[in-house]
Formats: sequence, C-alpha cells, structure tokens
Amino acid sequence: MTKFFLILHILAAIVAIGPVAVAASMFPPVARKALAAGPDGLEETATLGVLNRICKVYALVGLAVPLFGFAAAGVMKVTGQTWVIVSIVLTAIAAVLLAVLVLPRQAELLAGKGPQGREVGVKDTKQLAMYTGIFNLLWAAVTVIMIVRPGSTLGH
Repeated sequence: MTKFFLILHILAAIVAIGPVAVAASMFPPVARKALAAGPDGLEETATLGVLNRICKVYALVGLAVPLFGFAAAGVMKVTGQTWVIVSIVLTAIAAVLLAVLVLPRQAELLAGKGPQGREVGVKDTKQLAMYTGIFNLLWAAVTVIMIVRPGSTLGH
C-alpha cells in the first residue's frame, strides 16, 4: 500500500504542480508583451487566458498531491517527523500564495484593472513574477525535502 500511495503522490505532483509552475512562470513575460502591444496584442491576450486556465485547473488537480501525501505518510507512519511537517507547512504556504497572490494578480492583468480599478502595468507583471518565483521555490524546497528527508528515521 505504501508504494501505491507514493506512486499516486509523485504522479499527482508531476502532473499537477509541473503545469502550474510552468504556466505561472510564463504568464508575466507574456503579460508584459501584451501590455507593450496594447490593443493589438490579441494573440498575447489569448495566450494569457490559456495560461491562467492552466493554472486554475491544475491548481485544483494539485489538491490530490497533499491528499496522497497524507495517505502515504500515514501508511509509512511518518506523519509526525520533522521533514513531513516542514513539507506540509511549505506546501500550505505555496497553496495560499497561489490562491491569494498569483491567481488574483493573473485575473487583474487579464482584466486590465488592478485594485481600486487602476490600470495595470509592467510593475504588476514584475510583482506577479516575484510571487510566482517564490511559489516555484517553495515547491523546489518541498521536492528536496521529500528526497533528502532530513531527520528521517527510515534509514535510507
């Protein structure tokens, strides 16, 4: 059962988190290009819509990652170990970052309007790129922790 849940956990991470990381990273430069093109940037605008949809859909699919992770950790009886707890915390921070900062900023850039109805600009794309970079770094850290498992008593 351990291998089954680990396989599902890893597959879910690859299939769900990978597309979000890539699409979210592509969004800010495409948004800058669309802003520079102005009303003529229809192709970029369409691309932004697709990238945003990928992020939203795969973020929902990504909920399977912690679900299968909890199942695997439970079967392995490691839920209380530091490396698992740190991974859970970093995963939660990444999820909140995506839900509260990345996806709403993408929606603002798609709409062309920021907070209080102000027009969005290059500064907004740079801020989004920063949030996206932090999101991706958090997932990289979780991946390293899952592989190295500092403090693990599994003996591997």
